[in-house]
Amino acid sequence: MQRDVAPFRADHVGSLLRSAALKDARVKRAAGRITATELEAVEDAEIRTIISKQEAIGLRGITDGEFRRAYWHFDFLGGLEGVEMVEVGQGIQFAGLQSKAEAPFVNGKLGSRHHPQIAHFAFLKANTKRTPKMTVPSPSMLHYRGGRKMIDRSAYPTMEEFYSDLGRAYKQAIDGFYAAGCRYLQLDDCSFAYLCDPAQRRMLSERGDDPDRQGEIYAGMINAALEGRPKDLVVTTHVCRGNFRSTFIASGGYEPIADLLFNKVDVDGYFLEWDTDRAGGFEPLRFLPKGKTAVLGLITSKTGALEDKGLVKRRIEEAAKYAPLEQLCLSPQCGFASTEEGNVLTEEEQWAKLRLTVELAEEVWGP
Repeated sequence: MQRDVAPFRADHVGSLLRSAALKDARVKRAAGRITATELEAVEDAEIRTIISKQEAIGLRGITDGEFRRAYWHFDFLGGLEGVEMVEVGQGIQFAGLQSKAEAPFVNGKLGSRHHPQIAHFAFLKANTKRTPKMTVPSPSMLHYRGGRKMIDRSAYPTMEEFYSDLGRAYKQAIDGFYAAGCRYLQLDDCSFAYLCDPAQRRMLSERGDDPDRQGEIYAGMINAALEGRPKDLVVTTHVCRGNFRSTFIASGGYEPIADLLFNKVDVDGYFLEWDTDRAGGFEPLRFLPKGKTAVLGLITSKTGALEDKGLVKRRIEEAAKYAPLEQLCLSPQCGFASTEEGNVLTEEEQWAKLRLTVELAEEVWGP
């Protein structure tokens, strides 16, 4: 049967391909040909359009497609007090591609007394009759990529102070989203999946971090941010292996972090990528405790080819060998546009994928 609470049987990670009108407006704004107010008007109109499309195909959790962002994470992180975006030597290295050479730098004490993206959520909530879903990066994403070198030592002489303040800053932001009416919040996280990849673990070790401890540290920050949260606030996390113009960063199954992720991270549900063999098998679902939900990312957002329904259903049946079917849901494996460049597929293919997700959920769990 369908679920009355998030995450929903048919759900999605959040980001959507930017429309042509929005891309054009961003180019004009960067060139100084339109004002910030004019850009916002285009964003408003395009977000209303994608809200209507999500509702029309039957999705119950509705996002703004991250249409006001260039990055899934940097725009939010750059909005925290004590953080500035700076140029760096190189961007994030994906499989064959590299992102823009910029990154967040912590130059002062962290805080988030009124995060600017709260207004973005308020607009979404005002324009949908379904459940508005807010997506933000997990607190670990301010540390994982840059590590100690991207944190000013005069602001934070010790990492313990940094981790504590970061958890507190997120708690402030989450309180602000809740006050604005948010009841469905998603923390997007790459770090847990990266800890399953030997190359990523080696990178952490070489820069002086302990990959065996880092997951526990990140779990602690998330739990601190969520401590005492209202009972009607549903929080999920999306565990991602990297998503930039249809490429990726990490490989490896969830086995190394499954117990930690499912039993020591205080969230209600997990969006998990299982669209390729790089993600391993479903065996780690045996650690999923009662009362929590796993959203199976079996529909790839990286290509436009539509999945075979029969194959997806068989994979759901396979996953149900390790966790009860009533604790499972379905979604695309990631967003369609983690950055404004977007993945390599068309808008029509994107919407077909989301329609397929809804259809499959109804056929597997009922209307």
